[in-house]
Amino acid sequence: MVYFCCMRYKYYLLIVILGISTSAKTQEKWNLLRCVEYAMTNNISVKQTDLQSRIAALQLKQSKLGQLPNLNFSGNSGYNSGRNQDPTSFSLITQSYYSANMQLQSSAEIFNWFSKRNTIAANEWELQAARANTDKLKNDIALTVANAYLQILLAMEQEKIAGVQLQQSQAQLSNTRKLVDAGALPQLNAAELEAQVARDSSTLISAKGNVQQNILNIKAYMALDAASAFEIDTPPVDKIPVEPIADLQPESVYALAIANMPQQKANDFKIKAAQKMSAAAKGDLYPTLSAYGSLGSGFNSRAQEITGTSKFIAPLGTVKVNNVDYDVFPLQPYTIYNYGKTAFFPQLNQNFRQSIGLSLSVPLFNGYSGRTAYERSRINIKNLQLQQDLDNQTLKQNIYQAYNAAMVALQKYNAGRKSLETTERTYGFALKRYEVGMMSTFELITNQNNVFRAKLENALNQFDYVFKMKVLEFYKGQGLKL
Repeated sequence: MVYFCCMRYKYYLLIVILGISTSAKTQEKWNLLRCVEYAMTNNISVKQTDLQSRIAALQLKQSKLGQLPNLNFSGNSGYNSGRNQDPTSFSLITQSYYSANMQLQSSAEIFNWFSKRNTIAANEWELQAARANTDKLKNDIALTVANAYLQILLAMEQEKIAGVQLQQSQAQLSNTRKLVDAGALPQLNAAELEAQVARDSSTLISAKGNVQQNILNIKAYMALDAASAFEIDTPPVDKIPVEPIADLQPESVYALAIANMPQQKANDFKIKAAQKMSAAAKGDLYPTLSAYGSLGSGFNSRAQEITGTSKFIAPLGTVKVNNVDYDVFPLQPYTIYNYGKTAFFPQLNQNFRQSIGLSLSVPLFNGYSGRTAYERSRINIKNLQLQQDLDNQTLKQNIYQAYNAAMVALQKYNAGRKSLETTERTYGFALKRYEVGMMSTFELITNQNNVFRAKLENALNQFDYVFKMKVLEFYKGQGLKL
C-alpha cells in the first residue's frame, strides 16, 4: 500500500515537472519583429483608426445601395367622431366611424447628372484614404516600437557594462585590502576604492531600473498588460540589418517616399475624393428626373353593401268613388334593397387604387445653398492640394534631416570606437603601473571611469546610429527591415 502511494505521488510530481517544463518552453522571447506585429494588431490607436476605415466602407456601401429604388409601406388606423367627412361618400356627417388605410410607395431617380455615381466614386477614394491613414499609423507605431526595443537593448548593454565595472572595482578593492592589511598600501587606497564600489553599485541599480522602465514603455506601445511576463530577445546590435548609407541618398529616398509613404497616398486619395464630391455637388445644381408609383387601399366601418332585395306592393293612396274609399296600387311592385356592413378584406379589394408617373425637380432658388456647396467643394480641393504640397515639403525636409543625423551618428560611432580602444589601452597601462605602486588609487579610478564612460558612449553611439539608419530606411515607405 505504501509502495503504491509513493508511486502515485511520484507520478503527480512528474506531471507537475513536465507542465512547468512545457510552460517554460512555450514562453518565447519577444524579438523585434514579433513586438512590431503585436503592436500593429493590438495598439488601441490602430484599432480606432481601423474603425474609421470600417465607417468609410459602410458609407461606400450605403452610397451604392442608394442607386436602387426606394420602397416604403405606410398604414394608419383611427376612430373618428363629430362632424367630419365620410371617406367613402365624401359627404359631411356627424356619425362616428373606424377607418384604416394602407399604402405602398416607390420612387427611383432616372437621371441626376451623375451625382450619385460621383458620390460613390468619392466614397471609394475616401475608403482608400482611410486605409492609408491606418497604414500610416501602423508605420508610426512600428517605428516607435523599434525605437523602444533598441532603447531596451541599450539599457541592457548599459546594465552589463555597469555590472562589469562593479566587478572590476570589487576585485580591485579585494586586492587593495590585502595589500593594506600587509602594510604595503595606506588605508586611504582602500577607502577610495570602497567609495568607487558604492558609486558603481548605484550605477548598476539605476541601469537595472532603466531596463524595467523601457520594458514598461514598450508594453504601453504594444497595448500589453504591464503585469504580464515579458522577456525580449537580445541579439547583438551589430546583427541588426542596416542598409549601407550609400544606398540611402536623400533624393532617391524621397522619390521612393512620395510613391510609397501612406501619408502621401492618403493625400492623393483625399484629393481624388474631393474632386468627385465637387462633381456630385455640381450635379445637384441641375434638374432631376424621377419615376414614382404607389398602391393603396382602405377600410371604413360605415361602408355598406347590398345584401339582398325584397318586393312588395303598397297602396299609393286612396280614391273615393260614390263616397267609398278605394286603395290605389302601382302597376309594378316596389323593390326594397337590404344593406349590411362591408367586411374588411372585400373593402380592401373594392378600394384598391394604383398610381404611376414621372416627376421633374428643378432647383430654381434654395437660398444659394446648392451653389455655395459647389463653391465650397472647389475650395476644399485647393486646400487639400496645399496640404499635400506642405506634407511633401515636410517629408523632404525630414528625409534630409534624417540623412544628416545618420551621417553624424555614423561619424560619432566610428570616432567613439577609436576613443574606446585608446581608453582601454591607457587603462591597461595604468593598471600595470598601479600594481607596481607607480600610480595612486585616485588616478587608477579616474582611468577606470574613463573606460566606463567610453564604453557607455560607444554603446549609445552604436544604438543611436542603428536607430537613425532605421529612420532613414523607414522613409522609403517599404517597411522596417527587422
